[in-house]
Amino acid sequence: MEGERGRLKLLINAEEPEECRVALVENGRLEAFHVATVADERTKNNIYKGRIVSVEANLQAAFVDIGTERNGFLPFGEIHPEYYREDLDDRCRQLVQRDQLRDLKIEEVVQRGQEVLVQVAKEVTGSKGANLTTYLSIPGRYIVLMPGSDSAGISRKIVDDERRQQLREMMHELELPEGIGYIIRTASQEITGQSLQQDLRELLALWGEIRKRGQAMASPALIHEEHDVIARFLRDHFTADIQEILVDTQEAFEQVSRFVATLPAGQRDVKVRLHRGPRPVFNHHNIEEQIEAIYRPRVALPSGGSIVIDSTEALVAIDVNSGRTSKDSDFEESIFLANMEAAAELARQLRLRDLGGLIVVDFIDMRHKRHIQAVERQVKTCMKRDKAKVDFSTISRFGLMQISRQKMGAPIERGNYLTCEHCQGRGVVRSVETQALAALRRILTGITRKKVVRAECTLPSDVAMYLLNRKRAELQDFEARHGVRIILQAGASMRPGEQKIELLDHN
Repeated sequence: MEGERGRLKLLINAEEPEECRVALVENGRLEAFHVATVADERTKNNIYKGRIVSVEANLQAAFVDIGTERNGFLPFGEIHPEYYREDLDDRCRQLVQRDQLRDLKIEEVVQRGQEVLVQVAKEVTGSKGANLTTYLSIPGRYIVLMPGSDSAGISRKIVDDERRQQLREMMHELELPEGIGYIIRTASQEITGQSLQQDLRELLALWGEIRKRGQAMASPALIHEEHDVIARFLRDHFTADIQEILVDTQEAFEQVSRFVATLPAGQRDVKVRLHRGPRPVFNHHNIEEQIEAIYRPRVALPSGGSIVIDSTEALVAIDVNSGRTSKDSDFEESIFLANMEAAAELARQLRLRDLGGLIVVDFIDMRHKRHIQAVERQVKTCMKRDKAKVDFSTISRFGLMQISRQKMGAPIERGNYLTCEHCQGRGVVRSVETQALAALRRILTGITRKKVVRAECTLPSDVAMYLLNRKRAELQDFEARHGVRIILQAGASMRPGEQKIELLDHN
């Protein structure tokens, strides 16, 4: 069953300085994968001292210079009242006192040149800068500290009411400064008050250091950088179900050993081993092929069907295909089986690929209501393992289910793949014939519009050869009628769709 845990191993591959990979494996099957590369610098949860460079009334947002390549985007709703201007008019002051912040406008409360302490809430995507917030959150192993907030919460995944009450009482006994909120994380389910106190003490010390740096450093500046991928994974994903951790460098071994030493006594049974075999650690456990499959659009299902995952700018589309087409007596059961397998696999793939936003799943049409409801339950059950917040619709009469998944970071593919310079990410290029005819039309149109005596054209080799072999007579006829000379040259290094056409009015 998806809800039950098998034998869990954590594999850490940190041998190469350019890349660090962390994989969680359950009974030989990849269940979680994180990678950090030198080329793909992660900024989420970093804290910066920035300067507002523009206030956009029409967007009700500000752009903030945080010292990165692109300015960050700070929505009005993410600006804490402590950053409001001191010279507010009477109306604005009254609205702030009544906590009616929605009736304010951004241009009334902040100004250009103002300094703010901001945290990256969402990574840079495409041409968009990072999304920022002034509501800071500092995650620890058991607590998320929220300076400037008075809210207190407990992870929804801790469902036992008695345990939730115990954790509330533990937090009340601790000395928490005024104006600092908290969320108790899922990892706190089985810990003692001493572990909670130690985590809180470390987070408060870190917050004190962040405040000092924020006051002392000139903007723009990086004030606090999020942990590396190993520390981040251990902090956010380690559970008592993990029985073994294998690493392939001495430095990573020591880092993991230090983390395990901080765990409650009941969770220190995990074995930490340094891999020394002749084969790389991931290769030794046969998961390299599973990692490569993360980057492929098609994922095979056990019964012979498949799911196809297509990530676009607006949404992620997932299509479920059945491997069987015969309409015998077992046809409905075959469709149901394929959809059930797809429900489990898509939940896993969303975690592995870190795909967020709106996800639309096109299940194979089912006739029986009980089958539809069973598939809906399967999706919800399998998504319970996900650390991200998720929401679901029911399956519509068109066989579509909508899933909203919190974006935890940029999709994993972004840090490992570049947009194809030939097709610009479309996946297809124009055929040789289409490119040749487009170039021909451009040449002929240019010649007829201007007093041209010579056209020099450099085209990709296959396009130039097509014109010389298939359109030679047409080109010669056009040269004779217009008194022009057309010269075609093959550019061996030119990419598909590239062309250079010069129209000259002198020899």
